[in-house]
Amino acid sequence: MKGSNPQVKNLILDMDGVLWHGDTPVPGLAAFFETIDKFGLRFVLATNNATKTSVQYIEKLSRFGIDIRASQIITASEATATFLRNRYPMSKNAYVIGENGLHLALKEQNFELANEQESSGEAENVDFVVVGMTRHVCYDDFAIASNFINRGAVFIGTNPDVTFPTEDGSSPGAGSLLAFLEAATGEKPIVIGKPNAGIFKEALVRLNAQPKGTFMVGDRLNTDITGAQRQGIGTILLLSGVTSEAHLVDSGIRPDFVFTDLQELTRSLQSLVEQPI
Repeated sequence: MKGSNPQVKNLILDMDGVLWHGDTPVPGLAAFFETIDKFGLRFVLATNNATKTSVQYIEKLSRFGIDIRASQIITASEATATFLRNRYPMSKNAYVIGENGLHLALKEQNFELANEQESSGEAENVDFVVVGMTRHVCYDDFAIASNFINRGAVFIGTNPDVTFPTEDGSSPGAGSLLAFLEAATGEKPIVIGKPNAGIFKEALVRLNAQPKGTFMVGDRLNTDITGAQRQGIGTILLLSGVTSEAHLVDSGIRPDFVFTDLQELTRSLQSLVEQPI
């Protein structure tokens, strides 16, 4: 579907549900990148997934035959670590529920992780409890995090996604872990990833672009589409991830363009690029 919108010049691309499902690339992935290169479109990849580093994403895309620079990848873990360092420059201690990408991003911003201390983390307070998606979490991790939050640690979430798409369907995401701790402590987290402004603003900086002419390509109405619309960025929804056509109709959220999948978007790119401003 197409509406009356500015010419497409730059793309912000979500990954999970748009470019792949789990470790399986979507059909037509290579052709899509060949097409955006043909039209000279600038792009960055921006994901709410905080489990991996930029290097790991580069390696994953390389396995799919796609060459990407680190500067073209923005992860929720990097955005979270940067936010904390900028907002709280004198703070240093964090307790983390998350995978390697989040741990490394915080270390790169010179945070000390209570998880790596010899004690259980109960002995002293920390400045932050930072929570991202992880498949390796147990009750004790939540209990320690709850105690820190109840004793004054700032509760931070990398992203609000309650699920994420896999080859086998939807699985619980970071938002589900945040809900557990919110229920246990009564505290709402500060959430960094989409739909909040940070990732979108960083994307515009890396693209050296303005919102007009820049389009977010995503599969989630409440994060990708809503967040981009708040920043004045155009929106392209793909129905290849968590949003179905029925969800779209019921939501009241109206993207500028809607396509079934990446292949349909690829076939339509020429008309979007050539559309007059």
